[in-house]
Amino acid sequence: QLQFVESGGGLVQPGGSLRLSCAASGFTLNSYRIGWFRQAPGKEHEAVSCISDSDGSTYYSDAVKGRFTISRDNAKNTVYLQMNSLKPEDTAVYYCAAGVYNRNSQADYWGQGTQVTVSS
Repeated sequence: QLQFVESGGGLVQPGGSLRLSCAASGFTLNSYRIGWFRQAPGKEHEAVSCISDSDGSTYYSDAVKGRFTISRDNAKNTVYLQMNSLKPEDTAVYYCAAGVYNRNSQADYWGQGTQVTVSS
């Protein structure tokens, strides 16, 4: 059974940093295109960052480019999202997903989400 355990969310002040973790069990993360998505209240979910299973290439949305970094630790079967210079508009529930497709808009498997709140 495929499962994700997401962690690292919380409350942070603007300009601060957080690192989200997505630990997988039941499957090997590096066999899938992995993505971090977020959904803010009243908005559709959006892909924040993705990492390819084939060559490790990465994708970042324009909103987070230069501030967020996705990485993968194959030995720990875990994907991370390092978030720096956080802004209030980054506030959302962040989801880890595997098997991302359709121009990074959909995925086959989803985690339960972790709340990130950026506020002073």
